[in-house]
Amino acid sequence: MSVTTIFRSFRNTNYRIWACGAFVSNIGTWVQRVAQDWIVLTQLTNHNASAVGVVMALQFAPPLLFLPWTGFAADYFNQRKLLLTTQAIMGILALGLGVLTITGLVQLWHVYVFAFLFGTANAFDAPARQTFVAELVGDNDLPNAVALNSTSFNSARMIGPAVSGLVIAAVGTGWAFALNGLSFIAVLISLLFLQADKLYPQVRAARKKGNFVEGLRYVKGRPDLKAILLMLFFIGTFGLNFPIYISTMAVSVFHTDARGFGLLSSVMACGTLLGALMCAGRERPRFTTLILGAGFFGIGCILAAVSPGYWWFAAMLGITGVASLTFMNTSNSLVQLTTESSMRGRVMALRICIAMGGTPIGAPIAGWVADNYGARSAMGIGAAAGIIAAVIGIVVWLRQHRAQLSTTTHDVP
Repeated sequence: MSVTTIFRSFRNTNYRIWACGAFVSNIGTWVQRVAQDWIVLTQLTNHNASAVGVVMALQFAPPLLFLPWTGFAADYFNQRKLLLTTQAIMGILALGLGVLTITGLVQLWHVYVFAFLFGTANAFDAPARQTFVAELVGDNDLPNAVALNSTSFNSARMIGPAVSGLVIAAVGTGWAFALNGLSFIAVLISLLFLQADKLYPQVRAARKKGNFVEGLRYVKGRPDLKAILLMLFFIGTFGLNFPIYISTMAVSVFHTDARGFGLLSSVMACGTLLGALMCAGRERPRFTTLILGAGFFGIGCILAAVSPGYWWFAAMLGITGVASLTFMNTSNSLVQLTTESSMRGRVMALRICIAMGGTPIGAPIAGWVADNYGARSAMGIGAAAGIIAAVIGIVVWLRQHRAQLSTTTHDVP
């Protein structure tokens, strides 16, 4: 696996421009995520994990609520213009929350409202942003570009939480929100500087009645997509609640401060970064890789839940990070590459809805378990989600394997 192979999408000028802006914005996003969890857990409540779960639920509910429109928007509208709008809105919202916090006016309900508004903008942004990668590099380099996007996001995840912890400790949580707001300027500039003549135009959807239902019918006729989405439901709903898992383990089990909390998030990011680079080096995604990612995710959560000390817990988060990124990247690439270009926005919106929209169900449950039975028990929920997803994947893979063997046998004269 050579460096040239891993970073081959950077040969594309537009991708290089996009990647630079996205990286700066991704750092800001992680700065805000840590600050948001920290202000709710330590400043606006008395270590109430359920409140953190409510914030996550409000932020991740919009992909589910607006599903009929978000996917079609990505398939129908000019994705570049749509991204300029959504990114600008999210930047303004981050600055608004920052001003409220810096002036000392922020209350818990303010965070709830901003989380929902931010989630609404992101619900329209995410399908367009993920499918826009195909316009940047074309289908041949799509798996690599998807993996490199995750590398950027998780590199920022390694930097952002640590920066957030330092900013919170030095000047306060409000400035962390403001820093995120300013970071959106970078991605807006990158979108404006893309070379339109070097884009790879995708087939756009026609505006007609029943576009959303058409997307559901398409998925219904694809057993492979249904299996991927079901696995995503378990891991997305009950597994990817790490703001709750990490914050409650940091505060209630290991009794650390904001810097220790931020470091844990950064350590997990190291694992996800490694997982992203491993995905970038693969030529094509495979279903078996999806199964392995789910299985190791469950095992990693088990080991993290029983960790005897802070640094052991951090190490297990690294393993879990590799597994989670492998699973999420592989599912993203498999869904996009096996879906017709005119349907990608709707199918990806459904994928995002299932992966993130289940959070309103899983996050409050994880928070309630953490409050009533302890942080270690809450992490057990994530472990169970990974194991169940792996079992589903194994069952589907065995069925496909048997069907292929049966077809081969019948074709032999």
